[in-house]
Amino acid sequence: MAKTKRRTKANSVPTKGQVDAIVGSIGPKVKMLRQEQRLSLQQLAVKAEVSAAAIHKIERNDMVPTITTLLKVAAALDRPVAFFVEEDGAPPDSVVFTPASQRPTQAARHEGLTLAGVSGPRALFRTTAAFATVSPGATSGEKPLVHAGEELVVMLEGTLVFDFAGTQHELGVGDSLHFLGDQPHHWHNPGDVDAHALWIALRDG
Repeated sequence: MAKTKRRTKANSVPTKGQVDAIVGSIGPKVKMLRQEQRLSLQQLAVKAEVSAAAIHKIERNDMVPTITTLLKVAAALDRPVAFFVEEDGAPPDSVVFTPASQRPTQAARHEGLTLAGVSGPRALFRTTAAFATVSPGATSGEKPLVHAGEELVVMLEGTLVFDFAGTQHELGVGDSLHFLGDQPHHWHNPGDVDAHALWIALRDG
């Protein structure tokens, strides 16, 4: 059986130059993620509960964010704080192994939805995949979802119903649904048991 190699990094105190480089990389990383997710400054400001002016200053490196602000921005962009403050000297792993017992919990924007990630970091890969658990009666909300990229949902257990402008698709065990995210859509679990699906998203660009 092949053994999975894990990188280890020696504990060391960063030099002033390294600190300056890390701090200087926060703004560009925020701007990169915001643009990748097709968010305006105002949209990110609303999600993060931080002023648009502050985010603009952070992106231009005119202001170093406080830890509280960075936590809010990181959560809004669905990234750990470590993403913004880690050193960029080592090249990222192009092969990522995720043990079944160590699937990371991904941020879910809808009540009753939990996501156990099975894909690598979004900073490196364009595809995000997770095992989704949708509670009975859970929905995507009243407002239709519209976003860039595409999604593929493969049902494993239970039932999910997707609605596209009045056209409904009911997914049972083994069924799949592949669609472009720019079509207004809505989903819900009409059953009385948890629904389980493999949910894959490919971001645009």
